[in-house]
Amino acid sequence: MLAIAAAPAEGGPPGPDAKGAAIGTVGLVERLIRELPEDDPELPWQDRLRMIGTGIRSVARRHPQVFLLLFMRPTVTEEARRARNTMQAILRSAGVPEEIVTPLQRLLDTIGMGLAASEAGGRFTGDAEDVDRVYDLAEELLLSAIERYAGG
Repeated sequence: MLAIAAAPAEGGPPGPDAKGAAIGTVGLVERLIRELPEDDPELPWQDRLRMIGTGIRSVARRHPQVFLLLFMRPTVTEEARRARNTMQAILRSAGVPEEIVTPLQRLLDTIGMGLAASEAGGRFTGDAEDVDRVYDLAEELLLSAIERYAGG
């Protein structure tokens, strides 16, 4: 478990472990991102999106205690940019207009990771079939939204 000794005292400079903790956090985030499946541009965009979504869900299930770190770090490393660029490439393949690509990618990332984090953290009650229905509904809504912005 990551020790958080980096929080500064109120009004003071960061503690002595701040830089090390920040580097360690980035390392954990990169390790999580590396577990996501590689994109296959030869597949239809819908299948590529499903593959990424399934990968995010799997990573969250394997690492529920650290998965939320993905929400706490900006997209600054090469590995994090690779994941972002993959989502943007999928949206472009779907025909989403360029001015919508970045905001839609951010929205999709937040919804997908939030759903996975909620499941992994035990927020959802019910059996596995109930949770799968939530994912199926999310997939249907997200694909419809992308198709709407792509013009059909």
